[in-house]
Amino acid sequence: MTITPDAAAAAVPFSHVKIRTAALVFCGDEVALIRRERPGGDHYSVPGGNVEDGESLPDALRRELAEELALDTDRAEGGELLWVIDQRVTRPGPAASPRKLHLIHRLHIGEDVRADLATEECDELPDGSRDVGAIEWIDYRRTAGLPVYPPVGPALAALPQPRATVADAGLEAFTDDNYTWR
Repeated sequence: MTITPDAAAAAVPFSHVKIRTAALVFCGDEVALIRRERPGGDHYSVPGGNVEDGESLPDALRRELAEELALDTDRAEGGELLWVIDQRVTRPGPAASPRKLHLIHRLHIGEDVRADLATEECDELPDGSRDVGAIEWIDYRRTAGLPVYPPVGPALAALPQPRATVADAGLEAFTDDNYTWR
């Protein structure tokens, strides 16, 4: 039996790298997060997703925010890269877990734009069912204690204000030792 390089990489956790682009979308002191109910409690995620083959990073961010929030990024300010996070966490499921680099951007919108955004986000599951999440606007200072994916809550809550500069764009990697899936 011959194992192709792709099949070998898929069988070994963290042997291939995916890039996920996401954005903290602020409206004043509130940030948009997607809340999903899980058996272990609610889980929040920063809107975004994996970069597709051949897609540029800006195009991937624009597409993901349009899909998840119905946000036209031309109606937002900013877009700068805020943080980079390295993920080496074993995900539940049959496929080997990839290593993932999360590129977290920051955008600001006004109340007029916020009024036009989605209030829920749907992911289609492999079995054809849908996993529906609610878009919630949360005061960014409250995120330290929330289960947020990727785990940016403590760094986000530590910002003195939503437009504050950060000294180091590299956040601590999350691994099986310091992160648990809900």
